[in-house]
Amino acid sequence: MKLSVSAKIGMVMLAVFVVLGVFGPWLAPYDVGTRGIDLAHRFEGSSGAHLFGTDSTGRDTLSQLLFGARSALQISLIVVAISAAVGLTLGAVAGWFGGAVDEVLMRVVDVLMAFPGILLNIAIVATVAEPGLGIMIAALCANGWVGYARVARGQVLALRERDYVKAAIALGAGDARVIGRHLVPNLMAPALVQMTFGFGGVILVEASLSFLGLGPQVDYTWGAMLDQARTFLWKSEWVKLYTLVPGLAILWVVLAANLLGDGLRDWLDPRQRGRG
Repeated sequence: MKLSVSAKIGMVMLAVFVVLGVFGPWLAPYDVGTRGIDLAHRFEGSSGAHLFGTDSTGRDTLSQLLFGARSALQISLIVVAISAAVGLTLGAVAGWFGGAVDEVLMRVVDVLMAFPGILLNIAIVATVAEPGLGIMIAALCANGWVGYARVARGQVLALRERDYVKAAIALGAGDARVIGRHLVPNLMAPALVQMTFGFGGVILVEASLSFLGLGPQVDYTWGAMLDQARTFLWKSEWVKLYTLVPGLAILWVVLAANLLGDGLRDWLDPRQRGRG
């Protein structure tokens, strides 16, 4: 079964975001720091000099968008990588050993899943006066691993009954070798789907925290751009359009992740492959 058209579209959309996130600061036509401030050209509309206009300080919106893409990409990749590593490891351990280990780990997962995630993120970020990249990543990882843990545990409970796992145990393989060599590689397919969906989820949460003023203390994150647009919404007609720029960027990435995640889930599911 081949990847669906929607999945390929999502892959292309996500690739565009990654390219802009990596090369954005070099592609940006203007600086987004203090050198980019031009109060004489505040709230300008689209023009040859400023394709997406300027903000309340006269800084170029396109440049902020490209720098914001770098910030969003960096945070998403780090959070997804850490959350997946922690969650898959703990989930595999819980599913393999069972008993008290499984009970303790899964009750922790249940508590974190029952607690509203965004409130926990806000509580962690709010502990410091000026949250930076590190505290943002820590806040998002605090409950970001639980979904991966549940996926890993469910897969391990099924995989540990397979013949090749029993054969490895009969040949004297230890727990660490069985988990690392036979279980984790075989649960990577559903984990990859979870990581794809998680990528879009991190973008949304990071933008939400920045919108509330709890993100990294810079003006060019997509959430901070939305917050500025809200503040000056009735300043001019262009500001109303300015709100669409970061909003559409967030929509682009989340839609791309969801399209690709749905496609990967269908492609990696043997039952879906059999229907195809």
